[in-house]
Order: sequence, then structure tokens, then C-alpha cells
Amino acid sequence: MGNIWSEESKYQSWLDVELAVCEAQSELGLIPKEAVADIKSGARFDIPRIKEIEGEVLHDVIAFLTNLGENVGETSRFIHLGLTSSDIVDTALALQLKRACALLKEDLDALHDAVLAQARKHKHTVTIGRSHGIHAEPTTFGFKMAVWLEEIRRHQERLARAAETVAVGKISGAVGTYANISPEVEQLACKILALTPARISTQVIQRDHHAQFVFTLALIGASLDKFATEIRHLQRTDVLEAEEPFRKGQKGSSAMPHKRNPVGCENICGLARVLRGNALAALENVPLWHERDISHSSVERIILPDSTILLDFMLNRFTGIVADLVVYPENMRRNMDRFGGVIYSQAVLLRMVERGMARDQAYRLVQASAMEAWNRDAGNFKENLLNDPNVTAVLSKPEIEDCFNPAYYLKNIDLVFARLGIL
Repeated sequence: MGNIWSEESKYQSWLDVELAVCEAQSELGLIPKEAVADIKSGARFDIPRIKEIEGEVLHDVIAFLTNLGENVGETSRFIHLGLTSSDIVDTALALQLKRACALLKEDLDALHDAVLAQARKHKHTVTIGRSHGIHAEPTTFGFKMAVWLEEIRRHQERLARAAETVAVGKISGAVGTYANISPEVEQLACKILALTPARISTQVIQRDHHAQFVFTLALIGASLDKFATEIRHLQRTDVLEAEEPFRKGQKGSSAMPHKRNPVGCENICGLARVLRGNALAALENVPLWHERDISHSSVERIILPDSTILLDFMLNRFTGIVADLVVYPENMRRNMDRFGGVIYSQAVLLRMVERGMARDQAYRLVQASAMEAWNRDAGNFKENLLNDPNVTAVLSKPEIEDCFNPAYYLKNIDLVFARLGIL
């Protein structure tokens, strides 16, 4: 990914655009065909020389064109005919973003496959679902992964749309009116470059395109933040239901040899904040003065390389964490059984209502047994119910016991997995 944003890649993209425009103009009979052949044979650039010229002219595109002209010779007069700098810079940027999107797609596909594998592996690994961080009702670890999987699939669709949004070129001149360049040149040049020509532009491609792209990257990063936060919570010592891999030879603390910290996930969470900050900067780039100013340019030189490189890194790192995630089903069952199964309170409540008790009365009885268990180190919800004559007057012992079966909560897991096509 870093190579896409190198100086060499930038200037090569500029050259690709200039050559595509020359080819288009040649096809339309606007410049001699032999001139294009001559331009191609001599078209090369020297970065130190470009920097030297830029130090004098203080204009990067002019410096590039000057160096190109030095190498091409007389036929260089046909290069950049009727164009403005942003025709080259914005169209070349689209080429770079298109290549970046292709790499991010590969990364996202790899994460999808790693999460899919965990979803299938732990489809029936029973664990506790939590709301507000508090035990709620049983679910499966595979179900958690399936929720992530569908979110990743939405991101695959979003990234595809964002890739289309930024794969747009413009060869329309100083204010976009094609005063000195034919619209047909734009059509042909963009076809050569495999880009979509902008339907309308000013001196620049409008920056809502790029804002949508960066926002998409930030949104993917926000989901990685969400996934990593879940693992961080599950890795807490008093929970320990799952943890990121701890490699041989790895050390967790300079002071405490016992430490196994979720440093990879914490890294993901921190970096996601940078992506969100870059998204705000991309939004600020949308309002430019009149047909163009360059306030966006300096920002994009930071946020576009940084955001794509950063997300590339985050996706690769988190995919490795997911692929090698350590899962502890025994601890999941241990945590579920705390306080004698208070997590089955709704099943008891509903059964009592089915037997004819008013819901409010049943709720108060079930809650009393649950709270008594919750407030004692060795509290036992099931025993409290069995010892409450107000409960046993409505439910038999087998009926109470039957409420404590996690299978009741998981009867539609296969249905949801089938809906996602991952049975």
C-alpha cells in the first residue's frame, strides 16, 4: 500500500494521465500520431531534477512537465495541450485510489473469511449474551461472529461503492467548461485509464467523492474498533472467555511477568480514532471557494495516504487476531452459571404467565429470587425458586428445571445462519 503513495508512483500516475490524453488527442486527429510515439519513447522523469526545478518555479506540476519536456524534446509541445494542473493531479489521484481500493478489498475479504471460520467453528459454543455489560440471556460465540460477518459484508458493499465514487477522472480545463479541450478527449482518455469521466466538474473533481471514500474507511475502522473492544472485554481476567493470541517469547509487562494484555486489539481501537479524525478533515475539504482553491490539497496529501495505509495495516493485524483467537468454552459455561442461573429469569417469568399468573405478580416473584441470589456470593436462583411456595404453587419442579435449559434460547441459531448462507 505504501508504494501506491510513493513519489515514484505519484509521478508515474501523472505521466500515465498525460500519455492517455496524448493518445486520445491523436485518435481524434488533434495531434500527430508520430508525435505520440515519440513522446512515449522519451517519456521519463527524474525526481531529483523535478525537485530542483520546483525549488525555482514553486509549482509541482510545472516542474514535472519541465523535466518531462527536457527528456522528450521537441514533441513535448503536444503534452498538456489545453489542460490545467488539476486535470492531471485529480485524475492521477483517482488511479492511486483505485489501486488502494483493490488492496483494501483483498484485506476485507481475508477478514471476512477469518470471521466466517470462527462463526462456523463456534456456532454451538454456548456463551452468555450481555446488555449494559451485564449478563442477559444465552447466545453462542458463533452467533457473535455471525453478527460481525454480516457487518463486514455491508462494508464490502460500501467499499465497492466508494471505489466507484473515487474512480473518476476529469480532463475539462481551467474551470471545467472544456474551453480549450474537447469533451471527447476526456471520454477517450478516461477509457484508456479505465476511469469514469466526471459528468461535470470545475477545475477539480468535487470533494464529496473523496469525503465519501474516507468516511467509508472510517466506518470500517469503527467496526474494527467495535470488534476489538469486544475481545478486550472478553479477555479481562474476571471474564476470560476469549483472548487474542499470545505468541511464544512475547512479554506483557516490564514489571509483571504474568501479564497477557490485549495490546493488538487496543492498537486497533486507538488507530480507529485517527481514521475518524481524517473523515472529519475530508468533510472539511468539500466546501472550496468558487471553482477551486487548494485548501483541500495539503489535507489530502496527509489523509488519503495515511487512511489507506492505516486501514490496510488494521485489517491485516485484526485478521491475524481473529484467525488465531483463543476461545475458552469452559469459562463461558462457568460465567453463565453464576448465581444459580439468574440468566434464565425470563423463561421462568413466561412459564408462570402461561400458567395463569398475572405478569406483574410473576415478575415480582422471579425478581425477588434473582436479587437474593445476585446479592450473595453463593446465591442460587434455581434453589430460591424451588423453595418459594408462591412459585411452586404455579410451577412443578420439572417445569422449573426445564426453564434452565440453554437450548431453549438457541433454537433459531440454524435459521439465522441459514439466512446468512453460512450453515
